[in-house]
Amino acid sequence: MKQGLIHLYYGDGKGKTTAAVGLTVRAAGRGLRVLFVQFLKHGESGELKILEQLEQVAVLRCKGVRKFTFQMDASELRQTRDIQDRLLQEIFDRVKQGRGEDLLVLDEAINAVSTGTLDEALLRRLIEQKPEPLELVLTGRNPPGWLIGRADYLSEICSRRHPYEQGIPARTGIEL
Repeated sequence: MKQGLIHLYYGDGKGKTTAAVGLTVRAAGRGLRVLFVQFLKHGESGELKILEQLEQVAVLRCKGVRKFTFQMDASELRQTRDIQDRLLQEIFDRVKQGRGEDLLVLDEAINAVSTGTLDEALLRRLIEQKPEPLELVLTGRNPPGWLIGRADYLSEICSRRHPYEQGIPARTGIEL
């Protein structure tokens, strides 16, 4: 690609990661190399199992994150911030070295910034200094205004109804 654009999938609705995974699969199907990075998520999920099987896709996840941020105490929040900042720095260094990725997905990076568990300044620097041909996807809730202004694709995913509200837990193969 000559010019990589920035995609922002945000909001309180289900489907942000699903959209990012769909684009990852489409890109891989066309021979593009993808780096798919997940912040804040813990546990196994179906999408990662299949993405890890694709030769063109590299998957990185935060190690050690085991709770939702609202369940963490101050010490756990600091530890999560340290882990995620190191991962983001690793990604930034990798992108600067030009390892050949065509698409970079930063799943839940927006949530990590809005919960204070990811360095917003470093994320902004990565976005501003990304190589011109690199396509970039960010997902999560509550994006900062500067990111909304910077995005080329802006997709707000809004929840109107969700089974969780009726006490139905996440189901394997659908939400997990």
